[in-house]
Amino acid sequence: MNLPHLPGVYRMLGNKDAVLYVGKALDLKKRVSSYFQKNHPSDRIGLMVRQIAHIEVTVTRSENEALLLEYQLIQHLKPRYNILFRDDKSYPYLKLSHHPWPQLSYFRGTPDKTHQYFGPFPHSHAVRSSIETLQRVFRLRTCDDIAFLNRSRACLLHQIQQCSAPCVKKISSNDYQNSVKDTVLFLEGHAKVLLRNFSLRMQAASEQLDFEKAAKWRDKIQALTQIQATQFVSDRTLAHHIDVVAVVADKEAVCVNLVMIRAGRHLGDKSFFPINADIATPLMSLEAFLMHHYVIHPLPDMVILRTQASDCLQSYLCQQWPNHCDFIANPRGAQLVWLKMAEKNAQLALAQRHLSVATAKAKHASLQSMLHLNAFNRIECFDISHHQGDSTVASCVVYDKIRMQPTEYRRYHIHTAKPGDDCQAIKEAIYRRYETVGQQDEKCPDIILIDGGKGQTRAAKSILSQLLLNIPVVGIAKDKSRQAGMETIILAERNEKLRLPAEHLGFLLLQSIRDEAHRFALSGHRIWHAKTHITSTLEKVQYIGSKRRQRLLTHFKGLNGVMAASIDDLANIDSIGSVLAEKIYQVLHE
Repeated sequence: MNLPHLPGVYRMLGNKDAVLYVGKALDLKKRVSSYFQKNHPSDRIGLMVRQIAHIEVTVTRSENEALLLEYQLIQHLKPRYNILFRDDKSYPYLKLSHHPWPQLSYFRGTPDKTHQYFGPFPHSHAVRSSIETLQRVFRLRTCDDIAFLNRSRACLLHQIQQCSAPCVKKISSNDYQNSVKDTVLFLEGHAKVLLRNFSLRMQAASEQLDFEKAAKWRDKIQALTQIQATQFVSDRTLAHHIDVVAVVADKEAVCVNLVMIRAGRHLGDKSFFPINADIATPLMSLEAFLMHHYVIHPLPDMVILRTQASDCLQSYLCQQWPNHCDFIANPRGAQLVWLKMAEKNAQLALAQRHLSVATAKAKHASLQSMLHLNAFNRIECFDISHHQGDSTVASCVVYDKIRMQPTEYRRYHIHTAKPGDDCQAIKEAIYRRYETVGQQDEKCPDIILIDGGKGQTRAAKSILSQLLLNIPVVGIAKDKSRQAGMETIILAERNEKLRLPAEHLGFLLLQSIRDEAHRFALSGHRIWHAKTHITSTLEKVQYIGSKRRQRLLTHFKGLNGVMAASIDDLANIDSIGSVLAEKIYQVLHE
């Protein structure tokens, strides 16, 4: 095999140049040659090698450069035999805005330098729980700027003592800024300093005989002490930004559990289930996760692991971020306790996943028996959503491989149906979805599920007949009470109706798919209705063209902001003026 003894990346290609595997090597010739020995580490690798048609290589200047190129190719090509982690939404953060009266809020996305961010958090619940905790002690505002600037009286949060109401000047600017500084101290892990400061302020208020103020500081001390007892890590060595990463594998799957500790606060954990990890060792799964995760998300001060990752991977990740990070393998003491906890989390997540898969398979088999089908894999479900016939949206959600497939969902804005005509709306959606089947590489479902009764199922069958497609159609219709569990199943192929027990597994599967289609249709309808509502409302105002309309919506961040604005606020916008501002205000508040 004519390959160089140099670092680089190799790509194993099958028929039609399908990428089977991407790997990196310090020595390309030695690494690639190892795949063609008689004995393979696993049957799956042997199967992969038998499919190789040819191999492509790219030489790099260093192993670190090869590592980055390997990661980029895996993310782009998603090879069949590489360990893959599903692309997840960006992690949530807690955001403290740069504002004269800073706002505490939930943030998901890429942090910028304009505001202060704390995190990342493993999931949104951890952020929202932290905001509730901070509101009890520090009482910063959580409302957006539009609500803040246009309030005339304090909101409910002030009444339940979870906001200091800076919107109506219930607190001075100096006192509010002190609360902001205290919040930052808490989030940076200086809770002991904060408790000492609170105690000094309580003592000073007592000496001045201001017992009401002293009582407020006492209540804050009690709340902060209670929070410390439930959320803070007791060991000092863990009072930094720390991630604990554990890998647990069984015969069926691999789970990577990530525990996040930020400034001494345990924020929670998150489990990941890589694809194609059955051919990999736990160390390979660990390194794949570290690369996938820390190329995007900042390194903490410390990462605790069971086994040490490669020096090349560690040095590369440390080069990407300005802070120093220690990778601790085989930890002892409190660090070992946290690692064991992460491993236990991974074991529980694996068990839960196996139980969910077993339940899903049982539901699948029950539905197959109920419909008298030899086998099926893919169900596509349609639902219609509108408001009194306005902004009609059809959804198409996909169930395949014994789970929902959100990346394959579709929405259709309905244009041909009369307002409220669900049957015609179903016809348009079915036609637009399946008109290209056979012409393009479109997947065809084994079953089409319709959220509706006889009329909707007949409409779907008529369009399928026009398209010369023979796909079974099943309807699920609620009765007059519209209670869950009281639906009728309509088998259009056999012209039958079924009433099944509420606990029937196949029936529960149909219900869950239908509910997902309804959710997806409703969310799409709300988005479209909001857009058309904004446009139509502002179009009522004479002399307001598209540019002025866009300027208003951009400045006030939507129609609600425009509605809340005063005449003076509107007049301050370029090209509006006082006369036009008064007309806009009158139209919006008729």
